[in-house]
Amino acid sequence: MEQMTLDATDLHLLEQLQNDASLSNQDLAGRVHISPPTCLRRVKRLHEAGLIEREIAVLSVDKLSAVAGHGLCAIVEITLDHQDNAALEAFEKRVAADDAVQQCYRVSPGPDFCLVVHAAHMPDYLALAQRLFTVDANVRNVKTFFSVKRSKFGARVPLPL
Repeated sequence: MEQMTLDATDLHLLEQLQNDASLSNQDLAGRVHISPPTCLRRVKRLHEAGLIEREIAVLSVDKLSAVAGHGLCAIVEITLDHQDNAALEAFEKRVAADDAVQQCYRVSPGPDFCLVVHAAHMPDYLALAQRLFTVDANVRNVKTFFSVKRSKFGARVPLPL
């Protein structure tokens, strides 16, 4: 795939969309100082190039807890017995397919993976652990840290503006 060249306008569009992806095309164009048709064309190009993977809503876990309960958020360190590329990719593929796994990072040094997982309650987490870790003979060590409070959540990518 040919590498895409980004100019200052593209970077400003990406920055604005990281801050608020719900902006109308008109408002986005105004913030970046370009015409709405140019804005629409450029954002479409950024989507097609895969620079914008998807647009999501970030929910307030505290406000949602009255309806859905607090649930559990855990950061899980995973160490595998075998770290060859096939084993790493197989584990990565399996956990990425599970809806409870919100984030998956291959890390070094230390454990092989760090996961952020969400479960409704402790029995739900136990089922997740058995499904993803216990039945996998290649998982050597699992270390789980349970979040007691989410102080910050973000998905920003720093851009060279």
